[in-house]
Amino acid sequence: MRGSHGGGQTSFDETRRITPSDVALPDGYRIEPVAEGFTFPTGVAFDAAGTPYVVESGYSYGEVWDTPRLLRVAGDGSVTEVARGDNNGPWNGVAYHDGAFFVAEGGQREGGRILRITPAGEVTPIVENLPSLGDHHTNGPAVGPDGRIYFGQGTATNSGVVGLDSAQFGWLHRYPEFHDIPCRDITLTGKNYTTRNPLRGAGPADVSTGAFVPFGTATRDGQVIRGRIPCNGAILRVRPDGSNLELVAWGLRNPFGLAFSPDGRLFVTENSYDDRGSRPVFGTGDLLREVQPGKWHGWPDYFAHIPMAGSFAPPGKDDLVRLMKEWPNDPPKAAAKFAVHSSSNGLDFDGSGRFGPRGLIYVAQFGDMAPGVGKVLNPAGFKVVRVDPGTGVIEDFAVNRGEHNGPASMLGTGGLERPVAVRFHPSGNAMYVVDFGVMTVSDRGPSPKRETGVLWKITRR
Repeated sequence: MRGSHGGGQTSFDETRRITPSDVALPDGYRIEPVAEGFTFPTGVAFDAAGTPYVVESGYSYGEVWDTPRLLRVAGDGSVTEVARGDNNGPWNGVAYHDGAFFVAEGGQREGGRILRITPAGEVTPIVENLPSLGDHHTNGPAVGPDGRIYFGQGTATNSGVVGLDSAQFGWLHRYPEFHDIPCRDITLTGKNYTTRNPLRGAGPADVSTGAFVPFGTATRDGQVIRGRIPCNGAILRVRPDGSNLELVAWGLRNPFGLAFSPDGRLFVTENSYDDRGSRPVFGTGDLLREVQPGKWHGWPDYFAHIPMAGSFAPPGKDDLVRLMKEWPNDPPKAAAKFAVHSSSNGLDFDGSGRFGPRGLIYVAQFGDMAPGVGKVLNPAGFKVVRVDPGTGVIEDFAVNRGEHNGPASMLGTGGLERPVAVRFHPSGNAMYVVDFGVMTVSDRGPSPKRETGVLWKITRR
């Protein structure tokens, strides 16, 4: 009966205050701003000298477009543009390897790419035409122990079916034939969903749509959808020169943050389902997963290792049914489960043990985007948490002070807004937090605010 109370459901007076003391940390740590005034920053990496570089996305949900950029951050907080992209954001993260930066270009207009950028600003695509024109994009990247570039490719849809939410996101009007692509051949149950047709002048008023097909296309029981690479909902890897693109794992809704443990295991944060679209899903929190190479991890028919059929339907709506007639394997269990709609994104390991207990994972939680993704009674996310991957125990690490959780804009303080990435300095003595900035949300959708992003640094006293 209660209305939604998400962290973005607030007002903003266009002036962001920066007050480090408004952020609570465990005893013995301190936080300070390194640089501010970024527009939609999403990642940080360090060159061989330990100098930080930040990527600005160039795109944000809410259909807000800007210029994606790679920026060098000086010791005094000033920034210098190293490279800029075309109108094909978002740039979702950055990694440094062997004298160059590697950026995941989300590809909302022209398809995803992995870019190699030299310190002199020369931009070279090493992978192109990734299927990222829909809800979720090309994410990452991370450098593996094998020297290859690993990255995530999100799904086109919330839960396998193109629907009215795809039109609200904006991409269905641009690419009405786009849909999810499986990584391997799959067989469908033939479940279809009927909705009104939002495509102007494009056929009947109501249409039926199945899984893994374009909007308005019905499927049949036993229909086989051919898999191919590149595909959606997957982790892939490529050599730094762009050769030998390979599948690592699939069945992941939106694998956003990737990081390798000190012993070489790959972990990923998976943004979970929303209560929206033709096949809405209720009550599934984001996941931390240890990636099982070659395995299908459950999307779109499982939450973690739990089948969605008969469970996770929003109150008052039809039960969920399976979309795939046969499943490739039993999905592996998750390493940890985060709060529903927390948007748990970038992560990194404390591999040195000089910052805190060695082997813990630190995760940036962007925060909910209610009410568009579903109702929440209190803000979820808007902080940095740390996880013991062995036990799945999660604890707050950097969180705004106050009686209630939420972004600084809601609390009226000068602390964190929307942490989107964390990265340890090569020295191991400091953790940098990329704060996307202010994004309010209403029934009309998200409203991100330019020049409100911050790069924070947390150190031990």
